[in-house]
Amino acid sequence: MSYAIIGFGAVGQALARMFARKGIEVAVASRRQPEALAPQANAIGPTTVPKTLKDALEADIIMLAVPYGQHRDVAKTRASWKGKIVIDVTNTLEDLGGLPSSSVIARALPDAQLVKAFNHLPARVLAEDPAINGGRRVVFLSSDDESATATVAALVEQLGYAPVNLGKIAEGGQLVQGRDGIWAPLIFQDLFKKTQ
Repeated sequence: MSYAIIGFGAVGQALARMFARKGIEVAVASRRQPEALAPQANAIGPTTVPKTLKDALEADIIMLAVPYGQHRDVAKTRASWKGKIVIDVTNTLEDLGGLPSSSVIARALPDAQLVKAFNHLPARVLAEDPAINGGRRVVFLSSDDESATATVAALVEQLGYAPVNLGKIAEGGQLVQGRDGIWAPLIFQDLFKKTQ
């Protein structure tokens, strides 16, 4: 399985640190050329590999960590999203006519298997070790694709977190989405699951 993080600001770099902690290679890309990302990537570790956006989007699992408004630009980079699992890490407070932002992003990425995850924690928390207080930090998941949810839940576990499936995007997924100018109740909730 190959991984990529699209967007290499504070959130993208925090996500890259999660992979680096576990020694898992991850491609990182943004609108900038790979050479421009190299200093931050090198500071994170050797498993963080800067690539062009086009090359990074060849990964099996793609973490979309760009500002919400840039998702359309990313969408245009691939002719087909079939077979790609996209983890939507974005947040927005735009009025989307009552739709969850993940539903709008899913429309822009036809045939992608979209899972909302990692968006409810701020970058500084994502950059920290998820093992804390005798437990593991919780990551909420929501998706309309059960198989993609299972794959992403396994990745969440591999990265050291405790996955909590909230169900479909239009249902439980609403708990972790900004909507019509309001943050949903689980945004910024830093919860832990005790290790058994």
